[in-house]
Amino acid sequence: TTTGLILFFQSGRPLGAGVRLGLGLRMNRTKGDEEEYWNSSKFKAFTFDDEDDELSQLKESKRAVNSLRDFVDDDDDDDLERVSWSGEAVGSISWSIRETAGNSGSTHEGREQLKSRNSFSSYAQLPKPTSTYSLSSFFRGRTRPGSFQSLSDALSDTPAKSYAPELGRPKGEYRDYSNDWSPSDTVRRLRKGKVCSLERFRSLQDKLQLLEEAVSMHDGNVITAVLIFLKRTLSKDILFRELEVRQVALRHLIHFLKEIGDQKLLLDLFRFLDRTEELALSHYREHLNIQDPDKRKEFLKTCVGLPFSAEDSAHIQDHYTLLERQIIIEANDRHLESAGQTEIFRKHPRKASILNMPLVTTLFYSCFYHYTEAEGTFSSPVNLKKTFKIPDKQYVLTALAARAKLRAWNDVDALFTTKNWLGYTKKRAPIGFHRVVEILHKNNAPVQILQEYVNLVEDVDTKLNLATKFKCHDVVIDTYRDLKDRQQLLAYRSKVDKGSAEEEKIDALLSSSQIRWKN
Repeated sequence: TTTGLILFFQSGRPLGAGVRLGLGLRMNRTKGDEEEYWNSSKFKAFTFDDEDDELSQLKESKRAVNSLRDFVDDDDDDDLERVSWSGEAVGSISWSIRETAGNSGSTHEGREQLKSRNSFSSYAQLPKPTSTYSLSSFFRGRTRPGSFQSLSDALSDTPAKSYAPELGRPKGEYRDYSNDWSPSDTVRRLRKGKVCSLERFRSLQDKLQLLEEAVSMHDGNVITAVLIFLKRTLSKDILFRELEVRQVALRHLIHFLKEIGDQKLLLDLFRFLDRTEELALSHYREHLNIQDPDKRKEFLKTCVGLPFSAEDSAHIQDHYTLLERQIIIEANDRHLESAGQTEIFRKHPRKASILNMPLVTTLFYSCFYHYTEAEGTFSSPVNLKKTFKIPDKQYVLTALAARAKLRAWNDVDALFTTKNWLGYTKKRAPIGFHRVVEILHKNNAPVQILQEYVNLVEDVDTKLNLATKFKCHDVVIDTYRDLKDRQQLLAYRSKVDKGSAEEEKIDALLSSSQIRWKN
């Protein structure tokens, strides 16, 4: 009953006898008062013109009171019930209705109750707030002297406890996080792309069974996912020992480590498996991460003595030697270019550094800037050809492209001129003169130069095709004359310009009585 309740202030001190007497008098209402109480109403009917929207305030108050119950409960005051000045329990629906009505000032009876609460003369000197807790201060951001802090302030003071309700997931979703899946079920779920925790597999036997199930499924993504879990939860020695007898999983792990660039673990794995050649190649691959040329050169020097195969050892040695030469050439050419005393660097400034370039690019660079240098210099093309055993075809092709780009036609001619033991000169091209003609035309060689090398093509059909394609008219006319093909010569006459020297030459050949035409 209400007569047994004890009214508390915010300080927690009980009220005096006068208040309890007043409460007792309030409970001893007459029958007429009771009927008036039950037949009366504090609220007016709803209208669309109601500016205060009391219905919304009531709903807000009800929701606030329901959510406030967990907030205002204290473990130490479970047996106590807080009441307001009107004798009603704080947090009840009637209390919240009275609060809303009192704050809006919409009823006369609310103001009369406030006056009656202020009629206790023995406590007139004390400040009397409307209630111990104010919904408006909690949920509307209004603070009044003597009232509690706002809800946001109260929550910020207790970071360890969250008062916001947690929305539950549908029951169907909890099946994805179940810990009761067997290794085979787990692997099947992983294959379908569903969320599945592997943490429940703690023993080595369970983890190996999970790996075997993944391998038997023949799904690389699932195998990799299980290997990542094993890599994180097992020591290196145990992991390597178990994978040594499981070659499929081992190959997946090696590929995964290469993809993520975990060179340290990859080297440890190759060392454990005694794969010396793969260990050396993995160590050599680290040079790609070194940007400084001098540091990369020193690192390559340490790779020379690693246990590579015979062919790979030669490549590693050539790589080290090439980078060493490139550093010397780069330093010297940078000095010559900055000095501005060399004609080739003035006419054709360098577009990029030669450092870390391939061997063919280095050879082209040497043929372009250092073609006439003596064989004893590091930058000489001939020196590069002998040092790195560059084939004749590769050397001629690269040198031709470099000298044709500079339009050094004398150097091009000398490149294909050879002498026999009797001293006779002869044109010879290891790459074939048809390739020579195409490269020369690509570099805008004059027609006279093109005709000279088109004539050196041995195959007649290839010669005619190239001569027609690049408009080497004299070569076409002379070839049809040698073939004694009058019809083809007549047909070609229509392709040359009228009144040109080529047309006159064709007419002279057609009217000649010394040629015995075959058609």
